[in-house]
Amino acid sequence: MTRTYLPGILAMATIVVASNILVQFLFGQWLTWGAFTYPFAFLVTDLMNRIYGANAARRVIFVGFVVGVICSLIGTQMQGEFGPLVTLRIAIGSGTAFLVAQLIDVSIFSALKNDKWWRAPLASSIIGSTVDTALFFTIAFSAGLIFLEPSNDVNWANETLPVLGFGPVAPLWMSLAVADWGVKLTLALIALMPFKAITTRWYKNREHSA
Repeated sequence: MTRTYLPGILAMATIVVASNILVQFLFGQWLTWGAFTYPFAFLVTDLMNRIYGANAARRVIFVGFVVGVICSLIGTQMQGEFGPLVTLRIAIGSGTAFLVAQLIDVSIFSALKNDKWWRAPLASSIIGSTVDTALFFTIAFSAGLIFLEPSNDVNWANETLPVLGFGPVAPLWMSLAVADWGVKLTLALIALMPFKAITTRWYKNREHSA
């Protein structure tokens, strides 16, 4: 790692740590506060990719993954009202979803980075967020993957009810996933503004220093 990448590394580590803490606190019926911080990991990845290239983005992703694993390990040792704050399935789901989704983000961004400025960050964040949500909630809560941690009772997450309280009947975890996905898509749009502002300022500073 070089000192050049330090802002991206610190930003990614901060987002991962904050999200792991905030995910313990509910926001309404379907979300946690962590849902509002975690999506900005895609912004950090895209900024690193735009400014320093795909390899730099992957290095920052690796740091985020390691920090996430450490947070998960700490969480498995902390007891909450209903057992460990982080179960094995949640740890596996979180790590897998983060790594796969972020690497997909890098690949898509790199393929579109020479197109209009907004297409690469928007497309990569939307697709990455979709993959992240699908992987995490399926691995962490789907009844079909109970073999990952037989001792972990996920019956609560598989209780059937209308999606978000008004849609078709489905397991509870699907409502949680849809709500989470909706926040990610919204923040992917919002993140275009800081992405544009930061990259524009960086290019101007580079021109002045040239």
